[in-house]
Amino acid sequence: MNLLEMHVPETVLLASWLEKNGVSRNLQKYYLRSGWLESIGFGAFKRPSENVQWKGATYSLQVQAQLPVHVGGLTSLSFQGLTHYVRIGNEIIYLFSPLYFKLPKWFRTQRWGSQVNHVKTMFLPEDLALSEYPEGKINLRISAPERAILECLYLAPNQMDVLECYQVMEGLANLRPKLLQELLVKCTSIKVKRLFLYMADKAKHQWLQFIDQTMIELGK
Repeated sequence: MNLLEMHVPETVLLASWLEKNGVSRNLQKYYLRSGWLESIGFGAFKRPSENVQWKGATYSLQVQAQLPVHVGGLTSLSFQGLTHYVRIGNEIIYLFSPLYFKLPKWFRTQRWGSQVNHVKTMFLPEDLALSEYPEGKINLRISAPERAILECLYLAPNQMDVLECYQVMEGLANLRPKLLQELLVKCTSIKVKRLFLYMADKAKHQWLQFIDQTMIELGK
């Protein structure tokens, strides 16, 4: 299999992944000298003719490097058509990962066409309520709406406006109570749980009646 057959257009090619797929380090150097590849940092390449943005870079983190990072918060909700307005100016992209995770230097030092906010947290189990979302020619791992709204509330009020969170919450009429129940029981942030239940009640969402709030720890 040659490089062109392996490559997903407008994504990053990682040296470790290329090596696993039969492209040795020496052959990678040959591709660089020949102009088939262009270095964008240690251990990372792109095709010279391609404009790789944050989506293609995140895909490579998830698929090639198998790293525990996902698209979350407002970005995930926007992907799924659950935000009813677009922010003015440069959109902030929210990527979530466990506390121990650090984005590779090649990702952190590149400009991806949008500001990327990397949120490291353990307030929810890292694998709960994630799904694959088709975005052009790639699939990205993103938060399900039930998780994404909790991630928005986690960022409030310092990184997201509380009123903006409520405006998003008002439109979430079709959340799944069973999944919400599991998320809220396992959520370790009292602030997030209290804000969520208050906003859901204020928005008069029907699914709230199917959540057993006696099972949710809300602190004193």
